[in-house]
Order: sequence, then C-alpha cells, then structure tokens
Amino acid sequence: MSIARRFICKVLIRVGNTLTVIGCMGLVLGLLDIIPAPLFAVGISSGIRVIGSVAIAGCLLSAMGYGAIENLEQ
Repeated sequence: MSIARRFICKVLIRVGNTLTVIGCMGLVLGLLDIIPAPLFAVGISSGIRVIGSVAIAGCLLSAMGYGAIENLEQ
C-alpha cells in the first residue's frame, strides 16, 4: 500500500509543478502582451486572475504531495 501512496504523491507533485510552471509562464506572457489575457476571462473574472488561479492550484497540489510524502516517512 505504501508504494501506491508514494506513486499518488509523486503524481500530485508532478502535476502541481507542471501547473505552476504553466500558470507562471501564462502570467508572464499575459503581462508582456504576448498572449491576450482577456482571452482567458471567465464571467466577471479577468484573464490574469484565471491564469493566476492555475498557478495557485499547482502550488496547492504540490504542497499536498510533499506533505503526504513527509507524512509517510514518519
């Protein structure tokens, strides 16, 4: 069971880090007007807020994965 849990943790970390990189690159490209940020606007939320939410979600997933690995090592 520990092998499956470690695999899930590693998947969380990889997905989280990937989302963080994508979100940060999207923020940089949006701020430099290389990609139009309003393209990602949903409802009353601006495009920058939506792209930033992707980066924040990635950080949260990574933190959950790293926290779970730390918990398994105890």
